[in-house]
Amino acid sequence: MARPNLSTASRRLEAGASAESVADTLRRAVLAHRVAPGVKLSEEEVGNALGVGRTIVREALRTLAHEHLVEIHRNRGAFVVRPDKREAIEIFEARSLLEPRTARSAAERAVYADVSDLRRHLTEESEAMAVGDSGRAVYLSGQFHVQVARIANQITIARFIESLVLRSSLIVALYWRRPSAMCECHAHEALVDAMAAGDGARAEEIMRGHLVDLLSGLDLAERPRSDVSLAAALKGL
Repeated sequence: MARPNLSTASRRLEAGASAESVADTLRRAVLAHRVAPGVKLSEEEVGNALGVGRTIVREALRTLAHEHLVEIHRNRGAFVVRPDKREAIEIFEARSLLEPRTARSAAERAVYADVSDLRRHLTEESEAMAVGDSGRAVYLSGQFHVQVARIANQITIARFIESLVLRSSLIVALYWRRPSAMCECHAHEALVDAMAAGDGARAEEIMRGHLVDLLSGLDLAERPRSDVSLAAALKGL
């Protein structure tokens, strides 16, 4: 019997597939906006798309539910979280409370290697935008914020920020007014410059203004649900 034609993701996962690797593939698909908020993640469809069994898919979905990227409803299945307007505002308000002060701490602690890593990250963001891969640019933009929190070496706060950033990406997928809503790099560049100078006050000010800009860049009106198939969304990951 001829071997079925597998996607890139399936070929990578079929040998030694694990729930962790499946969760990572689904996470990237969601955060790169290839799978939209509200989409049902059928165990059978995900398994067929990635070449894995339903038990592995089920465990992966539980991981994503713990990260608040997926909601699991009894007798209905798993769905990508679809934040409403109130949640969107609350999440950005929470980020505005945590991240400016964390940026100050990061600037006061950052060493040369930290700044170099952030500049490399900015290059990746710019390259993604240059080729029109806005989904990856949004994902990288979120990870930039996580990286800043880690440099601050505030482990508990960094975990909160990472969770909020993950959920923010879903909000952007649903409510962005323009593709660059979270991907404009000038604020990130200014923040890295402040960190390179060890200017905590400036870093705090930039981060506060940046988060206000992100929220103002969203159109919090309801959006239609996506009709893109899971197989198409996961292809090539």
